[in-house]
Amino acid sequence: MSMPEAAATVEVQEPDGKIKSSGPRHIRMLGVLTEDEEAQGAFKTMDLNRVINLLEETDKDDLEEKQLNSVKKLVQCYQNGLPLRDLAQIFKILNLCAEKIENQPHFIESAFNILKLCGLPFLKKKVSDEITYAEDTANLIALLGELMKIPNSELRIQICKCIIDFYHAEPPKKHITGYQRANSSYKIKMAEVSGLAKTMVESLTLLENQLVEKLWVLKALQHLSTSEVNCTLMMKAQAAREICAHLNDPDPSGQLLFRSSEILWNLLEKSPKEETIQQLSNLECLLALKEVFKNLFMRGFSHYDRQLRNDILVITTIIAQNPGTPMIECGFTRDLILFATFTEVKSQNPLVKGLKLSNSYEDFELKKLLFNIIVILCKDLPTIQLLIDGKVILALFTYVKKPEKHKIMEWSAAQYEELQLHAIAALSSVAPFLTEEYMLCQGNARVLAFLEWCESEDSFFSHGNSFHGTGGRANKFAQMRYSLRLLRAMVYTEDETINNDLCEKGTIQQLIGVFKNTISKSNDREEAIVLEIQSDILLILSGLCEHHIPRKEIFGTEGVDIILHVMKTDPTKLRTGLGYNVLLLSTLDSIWCCILGCYPSEDYFLEKEGIFLLLDLLALNQKKFCNLILGIMVEFCDNPKTTAHVNAWRGKKDQTAASLLIKLWRKEEKELGVKRDKHGMIIDTKKPLFTSFQEEQKIMPLPANCPTLAVMDVAENIRAKIYAVLGKLDFENLPGLSAEDFVTLCIIHRYLDFKIGEIWNEICEEIKLEKLRPVNTDKKILEAITTASENIGKMVASLQSEMIESQAHQDVQNEQKVYTKIQATHKQRELANKSWENFLARTSNAKTLKKAKRLQEKAIESSRYSKPPPNAIFHRTDIKGLNTTVPSGRVVTVESTPARLLGGPLADTDIALKKLPIRGGALQKVKAVKTE
Repeated sequence: MSMPEAAATVEVQEPDGKIKSSGPRHIRMLGVLTEDEEAQGAFKTMDLNRVINLLEETDKDDLEEKQLNSVKKLVQCYQNGLPLRDLAQIFKILNLCAEKIENQPHFIESAFNILKLCGLPFLKKKVSDEITYAEDTANLIALLGELMKIPNSELRIQICKCIIDFYHAEPPKKHITGYQRANSSYKIKMAEVSGLAKTMVESLTLLENQLVEKLWVLKALQHLSTSEVNCTLMMKAQAAREICAHLNDPDPSGQLLFRSSEILWNLLEKSPKEETIQQLSNLECLLALKEVFKNLFMRGFSHYDRQLRNDILVITTIIAQNPGTPMIECGFTRDLILFATFTEVKSQNPLVKGLKLSNSYEDFELKKLLFNIIVILCKDLPTIQLLIDGKVILALFTYVKKPEKHKIMEWSAAQYEELQLHAIAALSSVAPFLTEEYMLCQGNARVLAFLEWCESEDSFFSHGNSFHGTGGRANKFAQMRYSLRLLRAMVYTEDETINNDLCEKGTIQQLIGVFKNTISKSNDREEAIVLEIQSDILLILSGLCEHHIPRKEIFGTEGVDIILHVMKTDPTKLRTGLGYNVLLLSTLDSIWCCILGCYPSEDYFLEKEGIFLLLDLLALNQKKFCNLILGIMVEFCDNPKTTAHVNAWRGKKDQTAASLLIKLWRKEEKELGVKRDKHGMIIDTKKPLFTSFQEEQKIMPLPANCPTLAVMDVAENIRAKIYAVLGKLDFENLPGLSAEDFVTLCIIHRYLDFKIGEIWNEICEEIKLEKLRPVNTDKKILEAITTASENIGKMVASLQSEMIESQAHQDVQNEQKVYTKIQATHKQRELANKSWENFLARTSNAKTLKKAKRLQEKAIESSRYSKPPPNAIFHRTDIKGLNTTVPSGRVVTVESTPARLLGGPLADTDIALKKLPIRGGALQKVKAVKTE
């Protein structure tokens, strides 16, 4: 039998001559290889069950030597790779060797050699072997983790090497006939299934004082942590906490810190981030991180040390985002603030004595990371005092100034610009918590002076390379944007000391001037950043002017002009996504805060057709603007001049403002699911305003200070504002309304009555739910109120029905008038045709002409006196012998027949004139003529 056949199935010859074939996982027989077969890389077949039985025996004297020899032969047999079909038996052999190590140390070498085999490629005979033997493979890999418990350094190191080989598999030394190499990722997948990563983490507790072995385990975990599945398993074994707590363990090689930080990075990226941060948010881990960072900051000078220092700081930044992290308790916060500010604020602290940052890329990144972590730390209120002690505001303000010429700087121009923008951005987050420090540093004056430089024409070439410098290349827009963000943050602290100081320094006029300049300087390339700048300016002005009439007067007509400029923006730009929506919302907020309540500004706004622009925006029917615009309209209608402007407005198809508001009401009710019939009439007179949400929600007893559904409904949709605007306009004599509008107007007119009825209904329901019984007087009053509310609903429904019937009757009358007009038109055409036929008859038939002449003479005679008055002179009005049937005089002027009567040169074509003359005239082309 050839060797390939022996490899496929094991065949044994029985005494009777029959050949018995065993299954794929039964006895492997010893065989003899020829030199050619050995050169081709064929397997030496081996009886693995015999090796297992031999290892299980315990009662023979020379047994140990036989067992060791059998294992040695096994290792020689599989030196080119392990077939997947044999893994189960090899797994059992390895396990038996491991059990004997404690009493028989010679088996350490056997286990070591078998472990070397596990690092070789796995071989499959069939494509399906990877699936068939997946469980056996997973069990073998899981055993590797269990063997870490054996207190032998070489064995542990070999296990780690074996795991690392999973990720750096080398091809077999020889091609094995009949076998293929398993997929390169097969071992990695089986390692995930086996839970090896969790076992390896648990083995770290056994290696606290054994640095070499620990480094090998960390190297193996570094490879295993590249998988999300393994990271999840490692987190179950508290890997993040265990590894981080030992970051500062002594290690001359520096590998422990490098590999540990790499594993922590992988855990943060590939496992649930919250769980990882939670494991790291303890005093032990933070103390280790603190000491490592301090050592690297003060004593790390190589490129590698600086990179590692920055990595540790990033990990710390992520941990600091957890509100419960004891950053202050471990002293890390104080040190970080010191390291962030020591180059700007002189300090005598020995930690930074003699330290200096270079302009290398790593130190530059460190500076930005320190600014970033200050922003995160300031969100924890106990940190505020440390920020004050560290003079953080003063340190950050050293960057809020125009670049000084001919000054030696430790940073390059591009680096300084990026740090400047980063510092101003950090101030926007930190300064609102430290308002007293901000004012002590004259923050307003510094920012306004810097803003003035941003607006100036000084030569300055910005690089715009950073995240904060987006859109600011070769201009000062980036600096202007972050300065305005800082001002906006300070204004919205609502600290009157800051706001009064800003107004005294002329901030309102300065910002209006900046806005006008951005209009003239803007172009398509910087359009987005300019829109953001304009939005921030309007928001700052709104914050300063709100509730202060004198400041609104300072805002004045110049401020109204910039608001009107924005409102005239092309509506199609609202869909570009560049920021026009935000700008328009800021503009509407400015109208509310800077114009309303100041009568000169209101009058100027009306004079410049501001109400028309507001209604044009409302007609766009964009939901995000409707609520705010209607609120502004309600306030503007208190001005008696507003009503005329609202009534004079006309939209598309001559739509009036009242019609627009009623249309918005119908749309809102449709979205809210209010029940109405096809004509817009009330269906449920008890609940005429109920929305679908109110129908779904059950009424529950609430405390007196909690708003009910009916009350909340007033604020959650625009119906109340539409009612208020139409109420200010007076519900009578509204122009341009259709019958459908009048039907809806009936409901709007009674909105307040219906809403009061809703609230009383809720009160009644709550009384029933709480099982309270009102006294008779109260009960009668409640019933009377409920009945009155329902009667109002019935009255409105009845009025709506009358309107619809009246409109239907009016439609019938209008239709009848149209029919009458059509009928008169047809009769006129018939008379014209008859006149034309008579004319043709008279001109083509002599008898008819004579008859017409007689009738004419008879008519003339009948119109004369029967007896002429005495002494009257009789004058004849006709000429005897004249054969015409039209009135004639003694003098007749004959003119050429007009072309319109003859038809002109096109009279014989299909496009000839077809208009029929009522009285006489020349012949024209007609389809048919009946001759009498």
